[in-house]
Amino acid sequence: MRSNKTVLMLSALLALGAAAVGCDPSKAELESTKATLTSVTAERDGLKTQLDAANAKATALQAQVTDLTTKLAAATTPPPAPAAEPAKEEKKGAKHAAKPSTKPEPTTAAAPAPTTGPAKETRRGAGHF
Repeated sequence: MRSNKTVLMLSALLALGAAAVGCDPSKAELESTKATLTSVTAERDGLKTQLDAANAKATALQAQVTDLTTKLAAATTPPPAPAAEPAKEEKKGAKHAAKPSTKPEPTTAAAPAPTTGPAKETRRGAGHF
């Protein structure tokens, strides 16, 4: 029994030694992965900063476009006709000014109902052939 116990202890000791030797390459790989992760994280943070700056600039430029569009619309709209000019004309012609018309403006007549027969043209005058 004693020899079995010794063999078992020796094999356990060798297994632990092999495991300790096997971890060294994994530890180097782990350290390189940590370094890569740190550099990628730093790069990501820098890109986020650039993205935030670009978004802020885009917002400012959009506001500028809106402002310029409003100014352009205001510049292309013709100014209203000044009301002061008719008042001057009234003063000039006050002696011979005509009375304002009180007649109601004629309304447009209703269109006649369409007919089903041939069209009748009634042209008169010297230029009619």
